[in-house]
Amino acid sequence: EEISADATWPVEATRRMNRMYRRQRHIYDGTRRYYLLGRDQLIANLEARAGASVLEIGCGTGRNLVQAARLYPDARFFGIDVSTEMLTSAISAISRRNLAKRIRVAHGDGTAFNPQVSFGIAEFDHVMISYSLSMIPDWRHVLQASASRLKPGGSLHIVDFGSQERLPGIAKMLLKRWLALFGVTPRDGLERELSALARTSGADLKFERPFRGYAQYAVLTLPPQPKTA
Repeated sequence: EEISADATWPVEATRRMNRMYRRQRHIYDGTRRYYLLGRDQLIANLEARAGASVLEIGCGTGRNLVQAARLYPDARFFGIDVSTEMLTSAISAISRRNLAKRIRVAHGDGTAFNPQVSFGIAEFDHVMISYSLSMIPDWRHVLQASASRLKPGGSLHIVDFGSQERLPGIAKMLLKRWLALFGVTPRDGLERELSALARTSGADLKFERPFRGYAQYAVLTLPPQPKTA
């Protein structure tokens, strides 16, 4: 599997993420499974049918893509990430599991990606974003870009850190301090932004705050293609 090039990726963001993950990528999956809660629920709720196309924004090491490809053997999967270090790990993971024919990854920026250039496909049945919005400064544009790449009736699935509103005060404080060390900022305005997007697009929005507010989980489903007379 080769890394495709998306002409819109920002050089500085790539450098910043590569500095962060150059060493971390080797232990990322082993350590993150304890606190990136809700990822498997997101994958299970994709319900990707045969022939469906699924894109992950911020695919990282490819963990979610591999899990999803195993669960939905008749669907096609794509992923973009701004870090070439993480994409190196993703390519290795995909290759080890003999999934290179069903999973493709590309170097791209979630705010302005062009899947037609990277993958030869313009729209997807599902887009998933797992614990990436909290690390992307211009996260609102990621939402807009992702929704714009959905087919009619397609769905956007998101899980990320929440505001921890139902956690004990000391736990909430320590968690936010710890996340800040990794450049992670919970997006407290996520529900508001998705609600506005749903209103303007006529989409259906399901929003939850599981694990006592530790996480935010959302599914935005666009209306189906209008029937022609």
